[in-house]
Amino acid sequence: MLKSGETRYEVIVDAGVDPSTGKRRQTRKRFTSLEAANKARSKIMTDVDAGNYAIRSARTVEQVCNDYVNGRHKLRPTSRAKLEYDLELFRSRHGSKNIQAVTKAHIDAIVRDLRQGGTKTATGRIRRPWSASAVNKTILAISQVLEDAKEQRFVNSNVAARVDRVEMTTKKLSTYTPAQVSQLLAAADEDRLGHAWHLALSGLRRGEVAGLRWSDVDLAANTLTIVNNRTSAGGKTVEGRPKSETSERTLPMTEKIRNALESARTRQKRERLAAGEAYGDGAYVVSNELGSPYNPAVLSRYWREMTVRAGLPPIRLHDARHTAATAMHLQGVPIAVIAQWIGHKDASFTMRLYAHSQDEALRSVVDLLNRVQ
Repeated sequence: MLKSGETRYEVIVDAGVDPSTGKRRQTRKRFTSLEAANKARSKIMTDVDAGNYAIRSARTVEQVCNDYVNGRHKLRPTSRAKLEYDLELFRSRHGSKNIQAVTKAHIDAIVRDLRQGGTKTATGRIRRPWSASAVNKTILAISQVLEDAKEQRFVNSNVAARVDRVEMTTKKLSTYTPAQVSQLLAAADEDRLGHAWHLALSGLRRGEVAGLRWSDVDLAANTLTIVNNRTSAGGKTVEGRPKSETSERTLPMTEKIRNALESARTRQKRERLAAGEAYGDGAYVVSNELGSPYNPAVLSRYWREMTVRAGLPPIRLHDARHTAATAMHLQGVPIAVIAQWIGHKDASFTMRLYAHSQDEALRSVVDLLNRVQ
C-alpha cells in the first residue's frame, strides 16, 4: 500500500537465465488491480516458458550490433565488411538508442531513405538511391541482429521481420555473343589491362580478377588457382578467401590467356625498371603502373571504357562472367562442369542463373525448324 492509501499489486516472476551472464533473472512489475496483475503474471510466465520474454535491458543498438558482428567468427573478411556496411545507417542513426526502443517504424524509415537517397555516410558522403536488392540486404542484416537479440532475450520480438521487402524486378542477364567477344578481345589486345578482360571473359568474378596474384599462376603447369578475392564494401577494398569453398579452384589456361598473362608479366617488368624505388611489390597480376593492385570499382570503370572503345554496347564487368558461362552452355558443356569452372557449389543454381539463350541462338533454332518443317 502506498502512502496515499492506494493499493498496488507487485508481480515478481523468474525470467530465466541471462544468456550473457549465466545468472538467473527476475522481473518485477506493479499494477493497480489484482486482475491486471494476474493477467500480466500469466502472460509473462507463458512468454518465459516459450523463450519470448525479455526483461528490461540497458543495451543499446550499437552494443547489440557490435556483439553480433564480432560473434560471427566464421565470416570471411569480405563478408564481415559487407555486413558492417549493411548495418551502417542503422547504427549511425539509432546506435545510442535502447535496443528495446527500436520499432518497425524506425526500420521502415531507413528503407524509405535508402530508396530515396540523400542520407550521409559516416564519412560525410551523400548516398545515392539504393537498389531494391541492396536495401533488402540491409533489412536482412538488421533482422539477423534483432533475431539474435531476441534469442538472447534482450528484445521480445524481431520487429524487422515484419518490414516489407522491396519488390525486385527480374533483370535479364546481359551477355556478349561470340562475335562480340572476339571484337572486344581484339581491342583488348591493344589495352594495357587486356589480360584482365581475358580473365573476366573466361568466367572469373571481378574480385577474383582483382585478387589474382602471380604466385597463383603456374606458367609451367599452364594453370591458375583462385584462392584470393579482392572486393569493395562501403567504399573500402577488402581482401580474403573466395566466396565459398567451391570458389577456390584451379583452372587450366587457354592459349590466349597464357599469352595475355605472359605479355602482362613482361610489361610489368619494364614498368618496375622505369619506376625504380617507387614501384610496389608487383604481387598482383592486374596492377597499375606502380605495381599496386586496383580497387575493384576502378576495374569496372576501365572495363566500361574498354567496351565503348571496342564499339560494343556496355555491359557490367560481372556480365563478362555471364558471357563465359552462357557460351559454354550454348556449346553443350554439361552444367555440372560449368558450375565447377565458375565456382558454384550448386549446379541447379548455375542452370537457373546462366542457362538462358541469346537472340543469335534463338535465330539458329528458327533456321533449324525451317529446314525440318
